[in-house]
Amino acid sequence: MREVEAVEAVFREERGRLLAALVRRFGDLDLAEEVTSDAVEAALKHWPVEGVPPKPGAWLMTTARRKAVDRLRRDRALAARLAVLQVEAERTAYAPPADAHDDLRDLPDERLRLFFTCAHPALPAEDRGALMLRCLAGLSTPEAARAYLVPVQTMAKRIVRAKKKIREARIPFRVPGADELPERLPGVLQAIYSIFTEGYAASSGPDLQRPDLAEEAIRLARILRRLLPAEREVAGLLALSLLVHARRDARTGPGGEPVLLDEQDRSRWDRTMIEEGAALVVTALSGGPPGVYGVQAAIAALHDEAADLATTDWPQVVALYDVLLALDPSPVVALNRAAAVAMRDGPEAGLALLEELAGEARMRGYHPYLAARGDLLHRLGRRPEAAAAYRAALEAAGSEPERAHLRRRLAAAEEGR
Repeated sequence: MREVEAVEAVFREERGRLLAALVRRFGDLDLAEEVTSDAVEAALKHWPVEGVPPKPGAWLMTTARRKAVDRLRRDRALAARLAVLQVEAERTAYAPPADAHDDLRDLPDERLRLFFTCAHPALPAEDRGALMLRCLAGLSTPEAARAYLVPVQTMAKRIVRAKKKIREARIPFRVPGADELPERLPGVLQAIYSIFTEGYAASSGPDLQRPDLAEEAIRLARILRRLLPAEREVAGLLALSLLVHARRDARTGPGGEPVLLDEQDRSRWDRTMIEEGAALVVTALSGGPPGVYGVQAAIAALHDEAADLATTDWPQVVALYDVLLALDPSPVVALNRAAAVAMRDGPEAGLALLEELAGEARMRGYHPYLAARGDLLHRLGRRPEAAAAYRAALEAAGSEPERAHLRRRLAAAEEGR
């Protein structure tokens, strides 16, 4: 069991870089995904017997390359004879010496190339995000579906369609030029933010948070920031991620249960991370019109700088949500603004805004909306309605900690507490 867990840990850490390197070498995303999976299967077979190698990433890379060559030999429809000979000719030259490097540490920029490939304007926007989450972040298809609030079948179709388009249109694997960045960058930022969101609140499973995903998103944002230091929205995304992730240790209790913002021990927040994020907010909001990530980061900074919930500058939070709603008039932003209005003006004002969203199709099965409605109804003493809202949220919630929290809220509403 420990060996299997070790393989899974290595796979989570190395998968994106491995996949990007294989796409760069062989030019085929489907082939790269298949041989990446083959390499992991081989690891599951060999490592429990032979032990985890000292350089597991390099082991996976070598195994995946060999399996790619084997597939190219067998499948003439996949590659012409010349391509097979070229791959074999490069095989020895590309294989790293035993002491050449540690795992895949030299490949982060290759992964960014793959991000930009997946964000190519030839792909529909929803397909870009789907492909990046599935192939680069390693999210399962259901997790990617959750990130975009769509059915699993819809997400699966988007992934297949995107890979087919890349193959048929021969979309190049490269970082775009400066003239292409305004069109290409938003898709990359959205994908990284979706990865962070899944890490912040897992869509399924036994844990509320997936710190590995959140930290991976932050790492990718840092790389992007180094490559594009003049892009203010890159600074905004990194700031937002840092300011939210700074609360990670206080967001769960001893049993993994959620701890809401008003109950968190703020002394456990990471002040170094908050300081870095706050400095980046200034960069993100300076020198031009604000962007969606910069504004969200400014909201997060107000929360992080307050001593407690009562002393939070709620008028300023609402004002920032007004700006954000103008930039991104989505129901999720409207939901968050309603929660802030409830803190500024009282639960009845917030509930009125939530009721305006009741007709939004995306909100009907969105458990944060249903739970927020239940909380405001509960605060107003409308306990039967609150209980009904909590039941609906419980049906829609994915992770077990969230479900356990909602069960407690439901019990309190039913018992009149």
